[in-house]
Amino acid sequence: MTLAAAEPDLQVESHHIAVKAGTDVAAYTDRLNAVLRPLGVTAENGRVGNDSGTVAVLNSLTAVLTLVLVAVAGLGVLNGVVLDTRERVRDLGIHKALGMTPRQTVVMVVTSVVMTALGGGAVGVPLGVALHGWIMPAMGHSAGLNLPESVIAVYRTPELILLALGGLLIAVLGALLPAGWGARTRSAVALRTE
Repeated sequence: MTLAAAEPDLQVESHHIAVKAGTDVAAYTDRLNAVLRPLGVTAENGRVGNDSGTVAVLNSLTAVLTLVLVAVAGLGVLNGVVLDTRERVRDLGIHKALGMTPRQTVVMVVTSVVMTALGGGAVGVPLGVALHGWIMPAMGHSAGLNLPESVIAVYRTPELILLALGGLLIAVLGALLPAGWGARTRSAVALRTE
């Protein structure tokens, strides 16, 4: 892919020049400006690196959206497990009366979300990749950029597996609080609440 294909109406706005080590950058810029001023162009000293403001904004927005989605997912799991644990309080009381330890109670509550989390990861990761492939070009277009495929196709198999396992981690962390509540509940109290 050429630059012209990525942005057909591209107008040159700036050139970045790297000078050899030991070069007096201010003197070089002054000499360059003496030649460029008659053309209506100026040279400025700048920083080296990829300091694109647009890329920084896109990365920041993506990071904020990711954090919000993780928080919403964790709170959703917490809400669902709290409701499920409250509904099964009698079952917890019976199990505790028969000798279930607090650790076993925590394991039982946490494992109740594992299959749902794995299913959610199996469905959510492909949908998330598809959504990423749709949103990233739209974000680029809104900034006046045609993002190349190398910027959009960033997920490889190991990263996709980590994302699916990340969903499992969110589910387990969201289930720990209600699991602790279930483990602390005395069997007599649990049986009385029925």
